[in-house]
Amino acid sequence: MSIEPHNRPSGTAHVVVFGNEKGGTGKSTIAMHVIVALMQAGQRVATIDLDSRQRTLTHYIENRRSLATRKRIKLDLPTHHCVACTGGASAESNEAAEYDDLAQTIVAVEADHDFLVIDTPGTDNYLMRLGHSMADTLVTPLHDSLVDVDVLGTADPATFAVTEQGRYAATVAETRQQRRLLDGGSFEWVVVRNRLSMVGTHGKRLIAHRLADLAPRLGFRLVDGLGERAVYRELYSRGLTVFDDLDEAMLGARPTMSHVAAREEAMQLFAELRLPLTERISWVTMAGMEQWRESAGKPLEMHDDLVDG
Repeated sequence: MSIEPHNRPSGTAHVVVFGNEKGGTGKSTIAMHVIVALMQAGQRVATIDLDSRQRTLTHYIENRRSLATRKRIKLDLPTHHCVACTGGASAESNEAAEYDDLAQTIVAVEADHDFLVIDTPGTDNYLMRLGHSMADTLVTPLHDSLVDVDVLGTADPATFAVTEQGRYAATVAETRQQRRLLDGGSFEWVVVRNRLSMVGTHGKRLIAHRLADLAPRLGFRLVDGLGERAVYRELYSRGLTVFDDLDEAMLGARPTMSHVAAREEAMQLFAELRLPLTERISWVTMAGMEQWRESAGKPLEMHDDLVDG
Protein backbone atom coordinates (compact mmCIF):
# COMPACT_ATOMS: atom_id res chain seq x y z
CA MET A 1 0.00 0.00 0.00
CA SER A 2 1.44 3.40 -0.93
CA ILE A 3 2.00 6.05 1.69
CA GLU A 4 0.39 9.38 0.95
CA PRO A 5 0.82 12.49 3.10
CA HIS A 6 -2.24 13.95 4.70
CA ASN A 7 -3.33 17.18 2.97
CA ARG A 8 -4.06 19.80 5.64
CA PRO A 9 -5.85 23.04 4.79
CA SER A 10 -4.34 26.19 6.29
CA GLY A 11 -5.40 26.89 9.86
CA THR A 12 -5.31 23.25 10.94
CA ALA A 13 -2.96 21.64 13.45
CA HIS A 14 0.81 21.91 13.05
CA VAL A 15 2.11 18.32 13.06
CA VAL A 16 5.24 17.56 15.09
CA VAL A 17 6.59 14.06 14.46
CA PHE A 18 9.19 12.41 16.70
CA GLY A 19 11.06 9.82 14.70
CA ASN A 20 14.18 7.69 14.56
CA GLU A 21 14.36 4.08 13.44
CA LYS A 22 16.69 3.36 16.35
CA GLY A 23 15.09 2.86 19.75
CA GLY A 24 16.26 4.14 23.12
CA THR A 25 17.01 7.70 21.99
CA GLY A 26 14.51 9.44 24.29
CA LYS A 27 11.85 10.22 21.67
CA SER A 28 8.90 9.78 24.02
CA THR A 29 10.54 11.69 26.88
CA ILE A 30 11.22 14.72 24.68
CA ALA A 31 7.79 14.39 23.06
CA MET A 32 6.03 14.50 26.45
CA HIS A 33 8.01 17.54 27.56
CA VAL A 34 7.15 19.33 24.31
CA ILE A 35 3.48 18.37 24.73
CA VAL A 36 3.29 19.79 28.26
CA ALA A 37 5.24 22.92 27.29
CA LEU A 38 2.81 23.54 24.42
CA MET A 39 -0.23 23.08 26.66
CA GLN A 40 1.23 25.43 29.27
CA ALA A 41 1.75 27.94 26.45
CA GLY A 42 -2.00 27.93 25.86
CA GLN A 43 -1.95 25.61 22.85
CA ARG A 44 -4.58 22.93 22.17
CA VAL A 45 -2.66 19.68 21.73
CA ALA A 46 -3.64 16.26 20.39
CA THR A 47 -1.27 13.30 20.45
CA ILE A 48 -0.99 10.03 18.53
CA ASP A 49 1.15 7.05 19.52
CA LEU A 50 2.04 4.96 16.46
CA ASP A 51 4.20 2.54 18.45
CA SER A 52 1.43 0.10 19.31
CA ARG A 53 3.90 -2.43 20.74
CA GLN A 54 5.95 -0.32 23.17
CA ARG A 55 3.26 2.37 23.73
CA THR A 56 5.75 4.47 25.71
CA LEU A 57 4.02 7.80 25.09
CA THR A 58 0.63 6.21 25.84
CA HIS A 59 1.92 4.83 29.15
CA TYR A 60 3.44 8.23 29.98
CA ILE A 61 0.08 9.95 29.46
CA GLU A 62 -1.76 7.20 31.37
CA ASN A 63 0.65 7.64 34.30
CA ARG A 64 -0.08 11.39 34.23
CA ARG A 65 -3.85 10.87 34.20
CA SER A 66 -3.58 8.33 37.02
CA LEU A 67 -1.54 10.72 39.19
CA ALA A 68 -4.00 13.55 38.63
CA THR A 69 -6.90 11.32 39.66
CA ARG A 70 -5.12 9.84 42.67
CA LYS A 71 -3.93 13.17 44.07
CA ARG A 72 -7.01 15.10 42.92
CA ILE A 73 -4.93 17.71 41.16
CA LYS A 74 -5.23 19.35 37.77
CA LEU A 75 -2.59 18.35 35.25
CA ASP A 76 -2.78 19.39 31.60
CA LEU A 77 -3.63 16.39 29.41
CA PRO A 78 -3.69 16.20 25.61
CA THR A 79 -6.37 14.57 23.48
CA HIS A 80 -4.66 11.20 23.02
CA HIS A 81 -5.05 8.26 20.67
CA CYS A 82 -2.96 5.12 20.20
CA VAL A 83 -3.24 3.42 16.81
CA ALA A 84 -4.09 -0.23 17.38
CA CYS A 85 -1.78 -2.96 16.11
CA THR A 86 -3.77 -5.05 13.64
CA GLY A 87 -3.21 -8.77 13.24
CA GLY A 88 -4.99 -9.54 10.00
CA ALA A 89 -4.19 -12.26 7.49
CA SER A 90 -2.08 -10.07 5.21
CA ALA A 91 0.30 -7.13 5.53
CA GLU A 92 -1.76 -5.18 3.00
CA SER A 93 -4.99 -5.51 5.00
CA ASN A 94 -3.13 -4.60 8.22
CA GLU A 95 -1.69 -1.47 6.64
CA ALA A 96 -5.08 -0.48 5.25
CA ALA A 97 -6.67 -0.81 8.71
CA GLU A 98 -3.88 1.16 10.39
CA TYR A 99 -4.06 3.86 7.74
CA ASP A 100 -7.84 4.21 8.21
CA ASP A 101 -7.44 4.38 12.01
CA LEU A 102 -4.80 7.11 11.73
CA ALA A 103 -6.67 9.08 9.06
CA GLN A 104 -9.91 9.08 11.07
CA THR A 105 -8.08 10.25 14.18
CA ILE A 106 -6.41 13.12 12.33
CA VAL A 107 -9.68 14.23 10.74
CA ALA A 108 -11.28 14.21 14.21
CA VAL A 109 -8.65 16.38 15.91
CA GLU A 110 -6.85 18.56 13.36
CA ALA A 111 -9.40 21.37 13.06
CA ASP A 112 -9.89 21.77 16.84
CA HIS A 113 -6.24 21.65 17.91
CA ASP A 114 -3.23 23.86 17.34
CA PHE A 115 -0.68 21.04 17.45
CA LEU A 116 -0.73 17.33 16.69
CA VAL A 117 2.24 15.46 18.19
CA ILE A 118 2.99 12.01 16.75
CA ASP A 119 5.38 9.53 18.37
CA THR A 120 6.60 6.90 15.89
CA PRO A 121 8.02 3.38 16.39
CA GLY A 122 11.77 2.95 16.81
CA THR A 123 11.95 0.74 13.74
CA ASP A 124 11.49 1.16 10.00
CA ASN A 125 7.94 0.01 9.29
CA TYR A 126 4.82 1.18 7.52
CA LEU A 127 3.45 3.28 10.41
CA MET A 128 6.82 4.93 11.02
CA ARG A 129 7.01 6.07 7.39
CA LEU A 130 3.37 7.10 7.32
CA GLY A 131 3.87 9.27 10.41
CA HIS A 132 6.94 10.92 8.84
CA SER A 133 4.97 11.75 5.70
CA MET A 134 2.56 13.88 7.74
CA ALA A 135 5.16 16.04 9.49
CA ASP A 136 5.41 19.81 9.47
CA THR A 137 8.29 19.52 11.93
CA LEU A 138 10.30 16.30 12.24
CA VAL A 139 12.27 15.93 15.48
CA THR A 140 14.92 13.20 15.56
CA PRO A 141 16.58 12.61 18.94
CA LEU A 142 19.92 10.83 18.79
CA HIS A 143 21.74 9.24 21.69
CA ASP A 144 25.02 11.16 21.76
CA SER A 145 27.16 8.25 20.54
CA LEU A 146 29.00 7.38 17.34
CA VAL A 147 26.85 4.24 17.01
CA ASP A 148 23.64 6.25 16.92
CA VAL A 149 25.03 8.84 14.50
CA ASP A 150 25.45 6.01 11.96
CA VAL A 151 21.69 6.15 11.23
CA LEU A 152 22.43 9.52 9.60
CA GLY A 153 25.79 8.80 7.96
CA THR A 154 28.67 6.35 8.21
CA ALA A 155 32.26 7.53 8.49
CA ASP A 156 35.75 6.40 7.56
CA PRO A 157 37.17 4.61 10.65
CA ALA A 158 40.55 6.31 10.26
CA THR A 159 39.65 9.89 9.30
CA PHE A 160 36.06 9.96 10.63
CA ALA A 161 35.04 11.75 7.44
CA VAL A 162 31.44 11.01 6.39
CA THR A 163 31.46 8.52 3.52
CA GLU A 164 27.86 7.35 3.10
CA GLN A 165 24.30 8.41 3.89
CA GLY A 166 22.74 6.41 6.73
CA ARG A 167 19.59 4.29 6.52
CA TYR A 168 17.35 6.63 8.45
CA ALA A 169 18.62 9.71 6.60
CA ALA A 170 17.75 7.93 3.35
CA THR A 171 14.23 7.28 4.67
CA VAL A 172 13.78 10.96 5.52
CA ALA A 173 15.09 11.98 2.07
CA GLU A 174 12.62 9.62 0.37
CA THR A 175 9.74 10.99 2.46
CA ARG A 176 10.68 14.57 1.58
CA GLN A 177 10.85 13.75 -2.10
CA GLN A 178 7.47 12.03 -1.98
CA ARG A 179 5.94 15.04 -0.21
CA ARG A 180 7.23 17.40 -2.91
CA LEU A 181 5.88 15.19 -5.70
CA LEU A 182 2.44 14.59 -4.18
CA ASP A 183 1.47 17.91 -2.62
CA GLY A 184 4.44 20.27 -3.03
CA GLY A 185 4.92 20.32 0.75
CA SER A 186 7.94 19.76 2.94
CA PHE A 187 8.92 19.79 6.60
CA GLU A 188 11.67 21.14 8.83
CA TRP A 189 13.99 18.47 10.18
CA VAL A 190 15.52 19.06 13.62
CA VAL A 191 18.12 16.59 14.93
CA VAL A 192 18.52 16.63 18.71
CA ARG A 193 21.71 15.49 20.42
CA ASN A 194 20.06 13.77 23.34
CA ARG A 195 21.09 12.05 26.58
CA LEU A 196 24.14 14.27 26.65
CA SER A 197 26.99 13.40 28.97
CA MET A 198 27.86 16.02 31.57
CA VAL A 199 31.56 15.44 30.87
CA GLY A 200 33.37 16.58 27.72
CA THR A 201 35.23 13.77 25.93
CA HIS A 202 37.13 13.24 22.69
CA GLY A 203 34.24 11.10 21.40
CA LYS A 204 31.78 13.87 22.17
CA ARG A 205 33.82 16.30 20.07
CA LEU A 206 33.94 13.79 17.19
CA ILE A 207 30.14 13.45 17.31
CA ALA A 208 29.69 17.21 17.24
CA HIS A 209 32.08 17.49 14.27
CA ARG A 210 30.37 14.71 12.30
CA LEU A 211 26.87 16.08 12.90
CA ALA A 212 27.96 19.59 11.95
CA ASP A 213 29.32 18.12 8.70
CA LEU A 214 26.10 16.19 8.03
CA ALA A 215 23.63 18.99 8.83
CA PRO A 216 23.96 21.04 5.60
CA ARG A 217 24.37 17.91 3.46
CA LEU A 218 21.24 16.19 4.75
CA GLY A 219 19.20 19.32 5.40
CA PHE A 220 18.62 19.26 9.14
CA ARG A 221 19.04 21.77 11.95
CA LEU A 222 21.09 20.59 14.95
CA VAL A 223 20.19 21.41 18.56
CA ASP A 224 21.21 20.11 21.98
CA GLY A 225 18.68 18.03 23.89
CA LEU A 226 18.35 16.63 27.39
CA GLY A 227 21.18 15.42 29.59
CA GLU A 228 21.65 11.88 30.84
CA ARG A 229 19.73 12.35 34.09
CA ALA A 230 17.91 9.90 36.34
CA VAL A 231 15.20 12.51 37.02
CA TYR A 232 13.64 11.95 33.58
CA ARG A 233 13.12 8.25 34.29
CA GLU A 234 11.67 9.07 37.72
CA LEU A 235 9.27 11.63 36.26
CA TYR A 236 8.04 9.14 33.64
CA SER A 237 6.70 6.76 36.29
CA ARG A 238 4.51 9.58 37.66
CA GLY A 239 3.60 11.05 34.31
CA LEU A 240 5.31 14.32 35.19
CA THR A 241 7.70 16.63 33.35
CA VAL A 242 10.14 19.26 34.56
CA PHE A 243 7.61 21.90 33.46
CA ASP A 244 5.15 20.79 36.15
CA ASP A 245 5.08 22.27 39.65
CA LEU A 246 7.37 19.79 41.34
CA ASP A 247 7.37 19.53 45.12
CA GLU A 248 7.81 16.82 47.73
CA ALA A 249 4.14 15.83 47.59
CA MET A 250 4.31 15.31 43.83
CA LEU A 251 7.71 13.59 43.70
CA GLY A 252 7.71 11.62 46.93
CA ALA A 253 11.03 13.32 47.74
CA ARG A 254 12.39 16.85 47.83
CA PRO A 255 13.38 18.32 44.47
CA THR A 256 17.11 18.59 43.82
CA MET A 257 19.43 20.76 41.77
CA SER A 258 19.22 18.06 39.11
CA HIS A 259 15.54 18.97 38.65
CA VAL A 260 16.49 22.63 38.27
CA ALA A 261 19.17 21.82 35.69
CA ALA A 262 16.77 19.52 33.83
CA ARG A 263 14.16 22.28 33.66
CA GLU A 264 16.72 24.74 32.27
CA GLU A 265 17.81 22.38 29.47
CA ALA A 266 14.24 21.38 28.62
CA MET A 267 13.25 25.06 28.37
CA GLN A 268 16.18 25.69 26.05
CA LEU A 269 15.30 22.70 23.86
CA PHE A 270 11.66 23.79 23.55
CA ALA A 271 12.73 27.29 22.55
CA GLU A 272 15.21 25.91 19.99
CA LEU A 273 12.50 23.87 18.25
CA ARG A 274 10.88 27.20 17.20
CA LEU A 275 7.38 25.78 16.96
CA PRO A 276 4.75 28.20 15.58
CA LEU A 277 2.65 29.07 18.61
CA THR A 278 -0.81 30.47 17.88
CA GLU A 279 -2.18 33.79 19.08
CA ARG A 280 -4.04 31.89 21.79
CA ILE A 281 -0.90 32.22 23.91
CA SER A 282 -1.49 34.69 26.75
CA TRP A 283 0.67 37.72 27.50
CA VAL A 284 1.69 36.07 30.76
CA THR A 285 2.84 32.97 28.91
CA MET A 286 4.62 35.05 26.29
CA ALA A 287 6.58 36.77 29.04
CA GLY A 288 7.42 33.36 30.45
CA MET A 289 8.62 32.15 27.07
CA GLU A 290 10.90 35.16 26.74
CA GLN A 291 12.26 34.36 30.17
CA TRP A 292 13.05 30.84 29.00
CA ARG A 293 15.04 32.19 26.06
CA GLU A 294 16.89 34.75 28.14
CA SER A 295 17.81 32.17 30.78
CA ALA A 296 19.92 30.17 28.31
CA GLY A 297 23.54 30.18 29.33
CA LYS A 298 22.97 31.90 32.68
CA PRO A 299 24.16 30.19 35.88
CA LEU A 300 21.55 28.29 37.84
CA GLU A 301 20.01 30.02 40.81
CA MET A 302 19.90 28.31 44.18
CA HIS A 303 16.52 28.14 45.91
CA ASP A 304 15.85 27.66 49.60
CA ASP A 305 13.41 24.81 48.99
CA LEU A 306 15.88 22.81 46.88
CA VAL A 307 18.64 20.58 48.08
CA ASP A 308 21.68 19.54 46.11
CA GLY A 309 21.18 16.05 44.73
